[in-house]
Amino acid sequence: MFESLSDRLGGVFDRLTKQGALSEDDVRTAMREVRVALLEADVSLPVARDFVKRVTQKATGAAVTKSITPGQQVIKIVHDELVQMLAGDEGIPPLKIDNPPAPILMVGLQGSGKTTTTGKLAKRLTEREGKRVLMASLDVNRPAAMEQLAILGTQIGVDTLPIVAGQRPVDIAKRAKQQASLGGYDVYLLDTAGRLQIDQVLMDEVAAVHAAVQPRETLLVVDGLTGQVAVEVAEEFDAKVGVTGVVLTRMDGDGRGGAALSMRAVTGKPIRFVGLGERMDALETFEPQRIAGRILGMGDIVALVEKAQEVMEVEAQERMMKRFQKGLFNMNDLKGQLQQMQKMGGMEGLMGMMPGMGKASKQMAAAGIDDSVLKRQIALIDSMTKKERANPAILQASRKKRIAAGAGLEVQELNQLLKMHRQMADMMKKLGKGGMLKKAMAMMGGKGGGMPDPSQMDPAALEAASRQLGQMKGMPGQNPFGGGGLPGLSGIGKKK
Repeated sequence: MFESLSDRLGGVFDRLTKQGALSEDDVRTAMREVRVALLEADVSLPVARDFVKRVTQKATGAAVTKSITPGQQVIKIVHDELVQMLAGDEGIPPLKIDNPPAPILMVGLQGSGKTTTTGKLAKRLTEREGKRVLMASLDVNRPAAMEQLAILGTQIGVDTLPIVAGQRPVDIAKRAKQQASLGGYDVYLLDTAGRLQIDQVLMDEVAAVHAAVQPRETLLVVDGLTGQVAVEVAEEFDAKVGVTGVVLTRMDGDGRGGAALSMRAVTGKPIRFVGLGERMDALETFEPQRIAGRILGMGDIVALVEKAQEVMEVEAQERMMKRFQKGLFNMNDLKGQLQQMQKMGGMEGLMGMMPGMGKASKQMAAAGIDDSVLKRQIALIDSMTKKERANPAILQASRKKRIAAGAGLEVQELNQLLKMHRQMADMMKKLGKGGMLKKAMAMMGGKGGGMPDPSQMDPAALEAASRQLGQMKGMPGQNPFGGGGLPGLSGIGKKK
């Protein structure tokens, strides 16, 4: 969503960092471009103006303009101010779900994704926080709204309140409260009805439910693609019923991101979660430092490590490390690495989290290289016999033809895969001997203190961290079109 803004700001800061010293005029010129970029990203005018003013004041100080790396100092100031704009002075507090059963009221306009978000939040609270959750639909207007929530509950393994025809929303809320208390639930989520626009009927209904259950949290679900309209909706709901947090949906779309950047500054309400897709696990906590890092091209190393922890089992990780330390790396190992890349979001998802890799990702797309490369490579490995996977050195011309034909691909693509395997095998041997592999694996598994906060690291430290993680995945943290990068991908998987 922030791709356009990131590109514009990247161009501004590229010019700043190439200059040896900065004058106040240089900084002010750059800040004017930053303001235009923010406005084009649909950030509200007062927020953009205030942001640029604060950055300019700090960036024109003597300590910055005379520093050894003034361009990087300015980027650090912009990063810190972005975090401040997204998080506010108080930061983003956790959900208040102490005192069970804790009611959470989900409100918003029709079509914002409220029911789906209710299911996602229930799944998250159940699986990640170990809470026992009950969901209840109060939407008696939209056809099949209650049935939709019941189906979601079955899919994610979360209990839903039995449907009783003819009950009004307040009565359903009271029944949910009673069942949550008697059933020993930690949390109960109330999915209220929406309207196409804010009206008195909607607000009266939400206010009545609010008074009946006294929710610990009132979460407003708004569509992130609606831009500043989302901010206006948040202001109106907060003024009439009170809102404790915001959930922005469709943040994986091609919107300009202005709602996320303006929401906290305009409404004073924290963005608690963001929806990043239709899958029921596609709900993430809103992390201002990570969002700021992505916008400024610093990547998101912490998210990369978390994804690695999710998909890599500890025992499998230890077995893999022992093999790699002995210099063992066959086609089965390569297949495992490719499958993990798929689970972690594919090449594009991984590169988007690595510092300085955004441009490389676009170059790959322009060259016709996408995540279908991984599927094609796995298909080639699946077409081999067990003996060939264990010892790819035995592959001669006739075997190569058979394998390529079995995968429906060309021999040239198999040769590229074999070249990639040799490069990765050599790299694993070097990493294993130097002890760097063990350190990188510990980072991926969260051992040894885990990863430092990327916002507190300078660009060189970020690049070093990304290179260590990248080498674990066979992806050196460099531009794949300039000395290093994704070995063997330059000639495979191109769109035809």
